[in-house]
Amino acid sequence: MEHSRDRILTTHAGSLPRPPELVRLLKQVSRRQPVDEVELEHTVDAAVTAVVAKQRAVGIDIGNDGEQGRESFFTYVQHRMTGFADGGAGSRTWKDIDDFPGFAQIRRAQRSTADQVTLTRPPVATGPVSYPHTSAIDAECARLSGLLDSSAFTDTFMSSPSPGTVAAAMSNQFYPSLDDYLDAVGAALAVEYRRIVEAGFVLQIDAPDLAMEHHGLFADLPLREFLGFVERVVSTINRATEGLPAERIRLHVCWGNYGGPHVHDVPLSDLLPLLYDAHVGGLLISGGNPRHEHEYREFERRPLPDGWILAAGVIDTTTNYVEHPEVVADRLERVVRAVGDPTRIVACTDCGFDTAAGFGLVDPDVAWEKLRSLREGADRATERLFH
Repeated sequence: MEHSRDRILTTHAGSLPRPPELVRLLKQVSRRQPVDEVELEHTVDAAVTAVVAKQRAVGIDIGNDGEQGRESFFTYVQHRMTGFADGGAGSRTWKDIDDFPGFAQIRRAQRSTADQVTLTRPPVATGPVSYPHTSAIDAECARLSGLLDSSAFTDTFMSSPSPGTVAAAMSNQFYPSLDDYLDAVGAALAVEYRRIVEAGFVLQIDAPDLAMEHHGLFADLPLREFLGFVERVVSTINRATEGLPAERIRLHVCWGNYGGPHVHDVPLSDLLPLLYDAHVGGLLISGGNPRHEHEYREFERRPLPDGWILAAGVIDTTTNYVEHPEVVADRLERVVRAVGDPTRIVACTDCGFDTAAGFGLVDPDVAWEKLRSLREGADRATERLFH
């Protein structure tokens, strides 16, 4: 991964706003409904072309394809891997939302009116999980590569979910234990991880499970059991990335990309020692939201492993407030003081802006303005830190 050698580089967490016509098609794909494949291909091509150009226009240094062709950041794997079936009527809830019934009602009303891909009924594992063909990920990589030139990005990344995200969100109805399911999912995802790196991209492993499942799957269990899950997922990631260069992998950890109370979020201090065992070259950590902005101090108490980069979340992706560039610069300067070296910091968003197609909480025009402010704030921090 590129270091911020003479200026603070900018990136984001993956998903970017999709056009309405693409959301409509991906909603059909997610429900396994018939879709015009030619129309879908042309619509994805146009969306990726546009999103690459927009990233360049607002000053993103380390960009991607905005995950335009995927229905969501993780459920898309149901179409690339064997063993998954429709999720039926099941629904996932989070402890902090359950504890505030009034907010839960507001959230249900908001989600019931949106034209979006839902994540409340994700696919379930009903058979052996494997990744038999690489045609989809190869085509995705080729599409993005075809749009890049020497002036496109400083570096380019492509995301893929962690084994724990799939295993926790896409429930197991086949394997005898969660550990067995994790092993199978990890072995399958290893195929996609390798194809992304071999295509020349930085691999971003999206792992909200490593923080969020504390108030999800493990909400009513002792902290030690959740931390044991984190250890198992990190070990699974390490097996899945064995042989890949760690410096070409970054791990994205967050507490859930939704504007809820988050009063049950596990502290970063409990997670860092376990995250530092991952076979990666850096972390992408949420820090631009009101619940976790203070935790930059943890990187002073627990220094980054040698050579690691921190993509610091300094832009919230759940509110339509546009952070002032001075706010962005202040946040970056605090993180740099904690880490001790500005070349190891990249300015980033907390999460994606459209983690499931049409699911974004931020107006698309506002999202792009936030990224423009990210660039301006990084420039202001650069003036103070490098000159």
